[in-house]
Amino acid sequence: MKLGMILDAPFPDDARVSNECDQLIKSGHEIFLFCLSYKKKFQKLEVYNGINIRRYFCSKIVYKSSALSNDLPFYAIKMKKKIRHFVHSNNLDYLHVHDIQIANAAAQICDELGLKFTLDLHENRPEIMKSYKHVNTIFGKLFISPNRWKIAEEKFVAKAHKIITVTEHAKKELIKRCNVDQKKVVVYPNTVKQSFYLNKHLDEELTKTYSKNFVLIYIGNTSERRGLETVIDSLPSIKKKIKNVKLIIIGKSSYDNELKYKIEKLDLFSCVDFIGWKREDELYKYLMVSKLGLSPLHRNKHHDTTYANKLFQYISFGLPVICSNSTAQSELVDSYKCGKVFKEKSHTDFQKVVVSIFNNKKEYELLRSNCFKAIEKLNNSVVSKKMISSYE
Repeated sequence: MKLGMILDAPFPDDARVSNECDQLIKSGHEIFLFCLSYKKKFQKLEVYNGINIRRYFCSKIVYKSSALSNDLPFYAIKMKKKIRHFVHSNNLDYLHVHDIQIANAAAQICDELGLKFTLDLHENRPEIMKSYKHVNTIFGKLFISPNRWKIAEEKFVAKAHKIITVTEHAKKELIKRCNVDQKKVVVYPNTVKQSFYLNKHLDEELTKTYSKNFVLIYIGNTSERRGLETVIDSLPSIKKKIKNVKLIIIGKSSYDNELKYKIEKLDLFSCVDFIGWKREDELYKYLMVSKLGLSPLHRNKHHDTTYANKLFQYISFGLPVICSNSTAQSELVDSYKCGKVFKEKSHTDFQKVVVSIFNNKKEYELLRSNCFKAIEKLNNSVVSKKMISSYE
């Protein structure tokens, strides 16, 4: 099948899309990827790991209008022309649409050309956008309606031939809310390819830097709802019992200034390293010098039904996961016995869990062993089977 992936973002920057393409290509499909460039000078055509990439220019104004894509028609009008060209020029049989910002434009083109499509829901966008900074500005409150996005999502779900969700929890929520046939919905988690973690070697410089530390690592967006304040608030207490504790933060957000202010206020700069974003193929260097992986999410309807990529990144390198009791991630950790769960927003509970594992080397090694066993069942080649079968 000549399958067209629709992604309204630059690529290669999306691990989920890359992982899906990798397995679909191995299953014999020919993959063409529609993606965007925000720069006027770019490579329009490229073959990347077997993916036939087709890039289209998107101005900053059009890009910013995607925040209103299910409130106003401007973004869909601009994207429709590009998607129509993409489909015609590559003679595609089917579309795989990533998330709901561009789903309106893609669904209209499918109606126009008589194509079926799969809707790949990376997250519960109508729910999580309630916490987005731009949605809560005066402009956002005037023009952006999470309820309109919810209605739009339900419309796209009804139109789609198949729907993909990140977890079983997300699948159940969607089936109940949208009254959709469960046979139409497939679960595909945000996991990692075996190439992400196999045959990796220690980075000498990082090993030297952190060789005397007990390293806690956090990977991902650092916005308030991700829970890093809980971790930072726990560090003064942890330091008293683990003198060599070090927190590595890989990622960033507009909330970083608040986090850094708290770190300064608590005099913690010596034990927190803000690294910023790193490419996925560089993460292993930091994972290999770390002891525990953190996912301190605040609970909400979105976080309770999703898995972050970081969970599988941690597990694949044998890092026991310390996560909050957000439903989906805590059930994963408990099911595979590959970490410990603490009560969300509780820095005292987080501190107790970390110190307990530090003091119990036997337990730590057991959790670490369980991580390696878990990833054998949770890597991309295994968890992608249902997604692949939906195209047979």
